[in-house]
Amino acid sequence: MFSEVNEILLRSLTPSVLGILVRRGADFAAAEDAVQDALVKAVHVWPADPPRDPKGWLVTVAWNRFLDATRADTARRRREDLVDEEPAPGPASAVDDTLQLYFLCAHPSLTPSSAVALTLRAVGGLTTRQIAQAYLVPEATMAQRISRAKRTVSGVRFDQPGDVATVLRVLYLVFNEGYSGDVDLAAEAIRLTRKLAAAIDHPEVAGLLALMLLHHARRAARTAPDGSLVTLAEQDRGRWDTESIAEGVEILQAALAHDRLGEFQAQAAIAALHADAPTAGETDWVQIVEWYDELARLTDSPVVRLNRAVAVGEADGPRAGLAALAALDNSLPRHTAVAAYLHERDGDLATAARLYAEAAHQAPNLAERDHLTRQAARLNARRSR
Repeated sequence: MFSEVNEILLRSLTPSVLGILVRRGADFAAAEDAVQDALVKAVHVWPADPPRDPKGWLVTVAWNRFLDATRADTARRRREDLVDEEPAPGPASAVDDTLQLYFLCAHPSLTPSSAVALTLRAVGGLTTRQIAQAYLVPEATMAQRISRAKRTVSGVRFDQPGDVATVLRVLYLVFNEGYSGDVDLAAEAIRLTRKLAAAIDHPEVAGLLALMLLHHARRAARTAPDGSLVTLAEQDRGRWDTESIAEGVEILQAALAHDRLGEFQAQAAIAALHADAPTAGETDWVQIVEWYDELARLTDSPVVRLNRAVAVGEADGPRAGLAALAALDNSLPRHTAVAAYLHERDGDLATAARLYAEAAHQAPNLAERDHLTRQAARLNARRSR
């Protein structure tokens, strides 16, 4: 039986081995096929004959598989050239090529969904089945998506610096997928972002890692035993993960010390202020509004301005929040839900109940729809007393 230790080792080595093959001239699709063949062979060989240098073993076997496949499809001259390039058996280079895989998987020619899937497959080492389960799609559908993505980037070479912002956007998309199936994508995103932070000294990478840790720290308190949503103000803060909060704050402080503010650092600062408040009533909403001002300046995002309206309503009163909300397009996602909350805070229960019901019809998922429906029912019950 293949040990859990060996499974973890194979998963950790896969991105680096794949990166080495790509750097040595293999196109991405062929390199991944070769690495997968090497992993299958390792499962059968290692229990009886474990290698002294697992990474070197995988590189050598994968490269030989790549060469065998290439020889079958190319002319004699090309085959002979590739034979000359075959690396000698032995320990592989200690250089970690994972960083280059991040940039390849976040290539601008890919759609966001394809970039996320390819990142999970190539960098995260997840199987196609695991990714398909996480996205609640058939395995064949996910296999086609990944194959198309591999073909798209198969000719890309690392002759220019990668776009860190695009990589971070992809990792943030992974994190926001949360949990489904047998893969915890939020935890996987944190793991991948830790690896990126270890490979590159960039304040926004640190900012994203801090943001993920601070949000993930509240995860256990976000839902009730029946699965219903629990708002931030109503969460049991004793269930928050204080170690993750402390780590996130420490990482954020180090990132801010670079004095190169970016949107993920600003978002993390807002999350840190929420985490720092012993109770919802002690939240420093004035500072949060100031950070939303910074975030709006950095992104010019209408969603940021929507969240800012909520913060203004907490800091300066619900009517100030409604005034800020009035300046925004009412077709924005969750605009109606925010309006309902602010009207409730202002004491207009009839309008708030009506808006909560409207927001429930617009909700993007079942949990949010049920939560908004309960809010409308709660206010209607109060009005009928």
